Parts: sequence; C-alpha cells; structure tokens
Amino acid sequence: MAKRKVEESGGGEASWLNTFADLMNLLLCFFVLLFAMSTVDADKWEQLITSMQSNFSILTSGGSTVGEGMMIASGVSQLEMLDEYYREESNSTDSDTEKQDPLDEMEANGKQELKEEFEEAGLKESEDMAEQMEQMVAQQKIGDQVEIDVNAQFVRITLSGALLFDSAQSQIREDALPLVDKLSLVLEKYNSNLIEIEGHTDNVPIHNEKYESNDLLSAYRAFAVKDYILGKSVLDPGKIHATGCGEYNPVADNSTPEGRARNRRVEIKIYNSYNSN
Repeated sequence: MAKRKVEESGGGEASWLNTFADLMNLLLCFFVLLFAMSTVDADKWEQLITSMQSNFSILTSGGSTVGEGMMIASGVSQLEMLDEYYREESNSTDSDTEKQDPLDEMEANGKQELKEEFEEAGLKESEDMAEQMEQMVAQQKIGDQVEIDVNAQFVRITLSGALLFDSAQSQIREDALPLVDKLSLVLEKYNSNLIEIEGHTDNVPIHNEKYESNDLLSAYRAFAVKDYILGKSVLDPGKIHATGCGEYNPVADNSTPEGRARNRRVEIKIYNSYNSN
C-alpha cells in the first residue's frame, strides 16, 4: 500500500509560540494576583525571579533580572524594570508599617487626655480635703504638731517620730496620746477613703532584743498608731493599712542630727476618692 505523505502545516510554529506566550501571560497574572494579596518580601521575590529564569527561560541568555529580558508574547512588550517596581513597592510597604496608625495615635492621645483629666480632678479633690483638714486640726489646736501636704493621689499628714515615741521604742508616749486622739477625730471624716500609715526611721543601725532592724522598728511604730486610731474611732479596719518603710525613703540628709530627726516620722496618707478603690 502506498504511503501518503502528510503535508506539513506552515503555521505550526507560530501556533506553538502563541500558546506558550498565553501560558506565560497567565503565569504573570497569577503571580501579580499573589502579590496583590500579600506583602512581598524582596529577597523571596528575587528567588522567584531566579527560579523562573532557570526553569521557564523567559529571559534572554545571560539575563539576571526581569528588567534585562524581553517578555515572549505576540505583540506584548516587556514591562520595563519589573523587578525594580516590585522592590520599591515592597520597601514602601515596609516603611508604611513603621508609621503609626492614625487610629492608634488617636487612641493614645485620648488615653493621655483622660489620664491628665483624672490627675487634675484628683489633685483638686486632694486640695479640697487638705483645706478641710487644716481647718479641723486648727480647731483641735494641733496644727503646730503636724505637717499637711498633697498630691494628685492623697493628702499626707506627717507626725514627728520623736514626738510620738521614745528612742528605739514603738509604744506611743503618754504625752502624745491626746494628739493621736484628736487626729483620730479628723480621720473619722474620711471613713470611706483608703488610709495608709507608714513608719519611717533614720539610717542609724539598730539591733536589740526586740527589734533586729530599722525595718522592723518602723513597722511596729506604724501598727502601734494604726491600732490606737482604730480603738479611738469608727474607721473601717478594712480601709486602713500600716506598713514599715525603714530608712529607705528619707526626706532629709541623714548625715546631720536635724536631718535624722526629720526622717524619724510617721506618715498618714488619706487617699482621695479617685484612688481609694
């Protein structure tokens, strides 16, 4: 049987190139979509380009970047410097993330404003409380035996340790009891407020049979004042606390006798309503 020669089609090569070009365009669109849906890492993008170069040969021989090659497609030219474009986009995305989000900035500003308003209101209330206390201690005729100062959290009443206690002792002196009695009447006006009583000493070391350190002595003095006030007033025991601070919060220079005398003290802090919870 005679073999019939198959005629070659003159357009076969062109059809193959068109199909290949369409495939490349689809791949490009696919990767562009991936880029649009995620943040591009510049290093990973370079690795992707290198992989496409070696596997699909879409770049001219010797080309190392997309910017150096020509896209193979019918009537479609290369997007110049495609790799540079994506690198710039990646860098701009990274820099944008470093900028503070406007909403976060507004929230931070709002919190700061609330904090300032809170502190301002607390200071105003503390000043009002201090004014009332000064009037009461004046009526009780103990104004020259106490010091009163304020901040945004509390009013502080300071009593001299030498006035309340004998040296190295934690029992309140008999002649100081009337002072504490009158002070208890003042504190009763603030039964709903948190009250802290702190004992403080100088830095002269102490060691005897009862007190092994200044920390222990200051704690005993604070609790002695607390217990006496609770026994002389109707203050809520759950709202009044005592603590010993030892020598660690001096208000004067411990190198002088006058400074050490000032550091030996008892502080009573009456917190305002904003800080009593």
